[in-house]
Amino acid sequence: MTTRFGIGYDAHRLAEGVPLVLGGERVPSERGLAGHSDGDAAAHAVVDALLGAAALGDIGARFPEDDPATPRGVSSLVLLERTSALLREAGWRVVNVDATIVLQRPRLADHLPAMRANFAAAIGVDVSAVSVKATTEDGLGFTGAGDGASAMAVASITDDSGITDASGSMDDSA
Repeated sequence: MTTRFGIGYDAHRLAEGVPLVLGGERVPSERGLAGHSDGDAAAHAVVDALLGAAALGDIGARFPEDDPATPRGVSSLVLLERTSALLREAGWRVVNVDATIVLQRPRLADHLPAMRANFAAAIGVDVSAVSVKATTEDGLGFTGAGDGASAMAVASITDDSGITDASGSMDDSA
């Protein structure tokens, strides 16, 4: 079995007149994250973590803004579903995802369970394989100043091939 890990990061500025969408949840706020899609930095970080783990590029390469299949305002959960399909086609299975959202305001604690469920459904895993956390930067940096939000994620994937090392030798100990 081969297991791989990927790391994703995304950041967007906060803008007036835009809904705040994080983890596929619309969060009540006066400002939202600006972007070509719905601006969901958390979903974008998860997409990049999964693509990175599978060495399949990044979100910008896979879902460019000029592609008609990536229309303005597209739900980032749709991009996550497409990413999961790409991984399955390449022979990978998602083991788990862990994401952290960095945002000064609003508080996200009440929305985290729904975000976990949204990610799990989009990826096709049990919710127990998904963690979503939120933190602030205590007034530091662009997120702490309330100018934007960022998110980071790590993902693990496996191919369940029985291969245990880079040489391709099989693990016969099981």
